[in-house]
Amino acid sequence: MEKEEVLIGSIDQGTTSTRFIIYDQFAKVVAAHQVEFTQICPHAGWVEHDPLEILETVKICMQEACEKAKAAGRAVETGLKAIGITNQRETTIVWSRSTGLPLYNAIVWMDARTSPICRRLEEELPNGKNHFVETTGLPISTYFSAVKLLWLLESVDAVKSAVKDGDALFGTVDSWLIWNLTGGIKGSRKDGTDVQGIHVTDCSNAARTMLMDLKTLSWHAPTLEILKIPTTILPQIISNTEVIGEIVQGWPFTGTTIAGCLGDQHAAMLGQSCRKGEAKSTYGTGCFILLNTGQEVIASTNGLLSTVAFKLGPNAPTTYALEGSIAIAGAAVQWLRDSLGVIQSASEIEDLARSVENTGGVYFVPAFNGLFAPWWRDDARGVCIGISRYTTKAHIARAVLESMCFQVKEILNSMSIDVKQDEKSEENGEFLLRVDGGASVNNLLMQIQADLLGSPVLRPADTETTALGAAYAAGLATGVWTEEQIFSSGAKKEEPTLFYPKVGDEQRKKRYDSWCKAVERTFGLANLYS
Repeated sequence: MEKEEVLIGSIDQGTTSTRFIIYDQFAKVVAAHQVEFTQICPHAGWVEHDPLEILETVKICMQEACEKAKAAGRAVETGLKAIGITNQRETTIVWSRSTGLPLYNAIVWMDARTSPICRRLEEELPNGKNHFVETTGLPISTYFSAVKLLWLLESVDAVKSAVKDGDALFGTVDSWLIWNLTGGIKGSRKDGTDVQGIHVTDCSNAARTMLMDLKTLSWHAPTLEILKIPTTILPQIISNTEVIGEIVQGWPFTGTTIAGCLGDQHAAMLGQSCRKGEAKSTYGTGCFILLNTGQEVIASTNGLLSTVAFKLGPNAPTTYALEGSIAIAGAAVQWLRDSLGVIQSASEIEDLARSVENTGGVYFVPAFNGLFAPWWRDDARGVCIGISRYTTKAHIARAVLESMCFQVKEILNSMSIDVKQDEKSEENGEFLLRVDGGASVNNLLMQIQADLLGSPVLRPADTETTALGAAYAAGLATGVWTEEQIFSSGAKKEEPTLFYPKVGDEQRKKRYDSWCKAVERTFGLANLYS
C-alpha cells in the first residue's frame, strides 16, 4: 500500500515580498512561489503597504505553489495537512469590521512618522522612554505597533469614526491574514457553513506591539488606559502552535487548517531549532538577532529588547529571548541598486565587494530612518565616511556589507553582557552564530561576519528558516513533527555550511573601533536643512 503524502504549507509575508512554500515530512521544499509588492513612501521617513495588495500576493503565491507541486507529481490537494503563517512584525493595520476594507494603508515597522508621538510620551510619562519596558520589554520607539496605532487614532478621520462606531479592528499582518483567510466579513467553509473571520494574533506578534504583558501574555490594561487604546479593537492573543481555523472558499486550499503563527524572527528561531543559550541572526530587509533565554525574561541594560521567543501550544511554557533589531541591512543593498545604480541586481554586490581586499578606510552606517538596538537614536541619519580620491564603488559596496556585520557584532556584544557570560555551544566550547535570510547566501558577507565576531558562523542548507519555522509550528499542532524531532534537527536532512574567522584580534579591534567612531557621526542629523 502506497504511503500517504504528508505536506505542510507556509505563508511567509515579508516586508518586500510574499512567498508560499510547501514542505515534505523531512522539511524539504517541494514547491515555492514568491511575489514582490509595492513599497509606498509618501514622505521622507514614511513607509506604507497596501493591505489589499498583500492579500492578493498571498493568494497568488498559494495558487502558484500549488500548481508547481502538482506539476511535480505531488498530491498537494490531499496531502497538505496544515498551513503556518509568519509575517513582518509591528506593521500596523486598522480595518472595518463591517466592510472588511482597510481604513488606511498598513504603516510599516520601519516607518518613522511617529517620532513626535514618541517625544510627547517620553515627556509626559514618569519613566520617559523606558516607561513600558518593565511590563512589555520594549522602550518607546517608532518601531512598535502601539505608537503607529496612536497615529492612526489621532490623524485619520476614518479610523476615528470607526472606533467611535465600534466598527474598527486592529491587528498586525498576521491578524489581517488570518481574519481574511478564515472568513472576513462573511465566508463559507468547505462544507458550505457561513462563518466570519477569526480575529486573533499570536503571542510573538503581540509582544511587538508595546501593549502586551510579557509574563501573562495578555493585553496590559494600565498601558491601554495610558495610551487610550480601546480593548474592543484588539485581537485575542493565542499561542504559536494550535489549530486556529480553516481556510474558507475563495482561497486556495479551502478547508485546510491554519495551525501555527509566529512573527518572522521568532519563526526563524524555531526554524533554526535554537535552544536555550543559542542565537540566530536573520539577514533580510533589516537584520534581527535573537538569543533564546529559556523560560526567563532577562531585562537588558544594554539597549536590547526582552521578548517572547515562542510558545509551542496553549498549555506549553513560554520561551523568551533577548533581541537586537537592526533597521537597515539588505535594504542598504537595495538602496545601492535602486537609488544609486551602483549595481543592477542585489546578487552583484558580492563580486563587486570581493574585487577589493578591504574598504580602503571607508565606513558606511545605514541609519536611514535612525538607529535601532543598541543605540535607539531616531535622530540619527546615514553617513559614509573615510572617502578619498582612492575610493571606488567596490570599496563602498564592501563597506555596505561590513555595516551589516558590525551592527550584528554590536548586538552580540550587548547580549553577552546582559546574560553575564559568553554563551558557548555545547559541541566545541565556542560561540556559534546561526544565520539565515536572503542575504546570508552571500559567502563574502558570512566570512566578514565570522571575521568581525572572531567566532564561527553556521548557515543551514535552507536559508529561508522563517518559512520553515512557521511550517514547524503548524506541523507540531497537527502531529506531523514532534518537538524532539525539531530541536534535534531530526526533521532536516541536509548539512549546514560553517565559516571560520580568518583575521586576528588586533585587526578586528581596530576595525570595530573605527566603526564606533562612524556611528557617533550619525547622531543629531535628522533635521539637516534640505
